[in-house]
Amino acid sequence: QVQLVESGGQLVQAGGSLRLSCAASGRASILNVMGWFRQAPGKERDFVAGIRRSGGSTAYADSVKGRFTISRDNTKNTVYLQMNSLQPEDTAVYYCAAKIPLGPLTNSYDYWGRGTQVTVSS
Repeated sequence: QVQLVESGGQLVQAGGSLRLSCAASGRASILNVMGWFRQAPGKERDFVAGIRRSGGSTAYADSVKGRFTISRDNTKNTVYLQMNSLQPEDTAVYYCAAKIPLGPLTNSYDYWGRGTQVTVSS
């Protein structure tokens, strides 16, 4: 099994930055794809960013392109989400996700963390 634990969420002012971390444990070494999703109140959970184990392939939602950067450190089994130029509409619970099979970065994840709250004040 795989366990994912997110950290780094907090209250930040618009225009500010945050870095989220997600530490994987268990059979973390076989996770080929890791990603981030977010869910705002009353809305569905949406894809934010994804990355392959090699780090050479990434994908982003249009709403975060140019502002967010996903990266991973395989030696630490950790994936990061650097978020810059945050806006109130980025307010959401951010979830880490992972899967073993190679495939699309934007969906079909098998493992999920419990989420970390990011609140952006105007």
